[in-house]
Amino acid sequence: MDSNIFSPNTPIAGAEGIASTRSFLSRVFTYMALALVVSGSIAWWFANDRAMLGYLINFETGKQTILGWVVLLAPIGLVLLMSAMVQRMSVTALLATFIVYSAMTGMSLSFIFLAYTSSSIASTFFMSAVVFGIMAITGYTTRTDLTKFGSIMMIGLVGIIIASVVNFFMHSTTMGYVISVIGVLVFTGLTAYDMQKLKVMSTQVGEGTEIAQKMSLMGALTLYLDFLNLFLMLLRLFGNRRN
Repeated sequence: MDSNIFSPNTPIAGAEGIASTRSFLSRVFTYMALALVVSGSIAWWFANDRAMLGYLINFETGKQTILGWVVLLAPIGLVLLMSAMVQRMSVTALLATFIVYSAMTGMSLSFIFLAYTSSSIASTFFMSAVVFGIMAITGYTTRTDLTKFGSIMMIGLVGIIIASVVNFFMHSTTMGYVISVIGVLVFTGLTAYDMQKLKVMSTQVGEGTEIAQKMSLMGALTLYLDFLNLFLMLLRLFGNRRN
């Protein structure tokens, strides 16, 4: 998330600052919840509708279709688009892009219902929500500056990405397990770091301004990615695969 689209102002103090923070974070979590509902609903729909799933995977060959690859890769492009064009896009366009991103992510997530049992997906989602909630509260309440900690987590994230690309060709089960364990630690830490970052940001953007609305959307995207990746890493570790 790019936090440099606004000029830092003197933090809003006192009751006004508290109200501004609560309002900002309320929008962040509202947008995040909306994205999760969209992704979850579409994932469930595609997983339970063979005709829709057929647009993403060829059941005869077991390989993804062209549309399936588009759905898999397009969300990455949409995240980059939102980050790069946040200053130029209107709030409406930014929100629409976020919803499209959530929908396409939901389509790609439909494949997890083919690999894991519904009960293990549900239990892992609940586990992820608990861990995410604890770390978000920690990031909000701690007085310790997590900037250096966040930098370490970002280095870990880069390492995970590189290792995942390598393992895409190696298909190593052991390496996949190690990546998942480290991933859980990294995204757990990033949740606290990003939450503290959003709290600080909430006091530096004017309440009700276009910048505040844009940053709340970008904040929702950041926390959505933290939660989604935490969920997927935990699912790889504890999910029960279908026979």
